[in-house]
Amino acid sequence: MTRTHRPTVALTAVACILAGTVAVTLAVLAGPAPELASYVSEAGASDSGTVWPYRIGLLAAAGGLLLLGLALPPVLRLATGLLVASAVATVVSAGVSCRAACPLPPFDRVTLADLVHGGASIAAVAGTVFAMLALAATTGVAWPLRRIAVAAAVVALPLSAIAGLALLLVGRSLLMGAVERLLLLDLAVWGVATALTLGRTRAPVAAVSGGKVGRL
Repeated sequence: MTRTHRPTVALTAVACILAGTVAVTLAVLAGPAPELASYVSEAGASDSGTVWPYRIGLLAAAGGLLLLGLALPPVLRLATGLLVASAVATVVSAGVSCRAACPLPPFDRVTLADLVHGGASIAAVAGTVFAMLALAATTGVAWPLRRIAVAAAVVALPLSAIAGLALLLVGRSLLMGAVERLLLLDLAVWGVATALTLGRTRAPVAAVSGGKVGRL
């Protein structure tokens, strides 16, 4: 990816992430379980009337993650790889629907499709969180991008920990539903803010090479 193409790719990522977030949100609100004590994925359950809007939203979000990864500077190869992996997992999550209420272990009996959908969804979220952390920890990137990643990570890490514990100890609940939605919102905001920063033609995105700082 050349320097001149990154702003266009990044702004396209913004559009995809926003469109995907809106589509999934509308699908959840119109789906079979709009209440907070439900999984977001229930809007895409195999017997749900909102399965296709939900899938389209996920595919748009996956495209946004992929484009965001491609728009990152070369020094962020690890973050790019994680975002690409997250995009692939999101596509799998969109393509394999869970059953009604999206049952997950250890509290429910599950099918292979339930496990694939749940595992892909978790992998997609985890990949994006780790990409955020990789960006925050990379010293070859100017502070504006790192600052966005650090701020988002401060929110994402405790929410991820709570979500993991809630999934294992509580299962489908108001706690799990609220934490899941807050975590997904944080990831969407991070993706949009990062892509907007990259999309600015004079964005302060720099790499350190040989003791000199050069604009990417």
